[in-house]
Amino acid sequence: FFSNSSQVSEVKTRSKVGLVLAGITGGAAVVLSVIAAPFVAPALRKICLPYVPATDIQVGNVLRALTGRSGYLVDLGSGDGRIVIAAAKNMGLHGVGVELNPWLVWYSRMRALRSGVRPLTSFVTKDLWTIKFQQYNNICIFGVEEMMADLECKLAKELKSDGRVIACRFPLPSWEPISVYGEGIDRVWLYKRPDELARNISSASG
Repeated sequence: FFSNSSQVSEVKTRSKVGLVLAGITGGAAVVLSVIAAPFVAPALRKICLPYVPATDIQVGNVLRALTGRSGYLVDLGSGDGRIVIAAAKNMGLHGVGVELNPWLVWYSRMRALRSGVRPLTSFVTKDLWTIKFQQYNNICIFGVEEMMADLECKLAKELKSDGRVIACRFPLPSWEPISVYGEGIDRVWLYKRPDELARNISSASG
């Protein structure tokens, strides 16, 4: 009798523990979903721009592509701001991060403040298609394949004659890079506006 009672009690105890653990796990999943939702929300847009942080190797490759450059940097799809912050911290470049997700913009500003480069950086919640590229010497792009052709057309019209474009993860579809850094997902492509496009623009303006 006592043996059976103890077994029943043990089963009940295990069931309660199981329910508690299931509740904790379920609650944690809900909390993580709520926290993560603002960061992945842009992925629900017509052109998917999910938040995928650059790796340390990729950041290093971007800095290599920026070697010797001056002027202003704009990072399109700046995420948590690591490219803009690294360029300011390691190269003294002034940079602007453009990001649709306001939570990431806020987080980037906090990171810049903690890194001591807040005066050299700014982060804005803005649609990249409204940005005028003429004001920037250096343009870094974290986009997706579906948007690169349209972006290439915008760059052809607006990129400064001495401007440089750094494409991460996906190259521009028809421009030939002047340099390529890294391999695989960490690869970045460095571009200038093709000479024939520059000549056509010069002729049209003349």
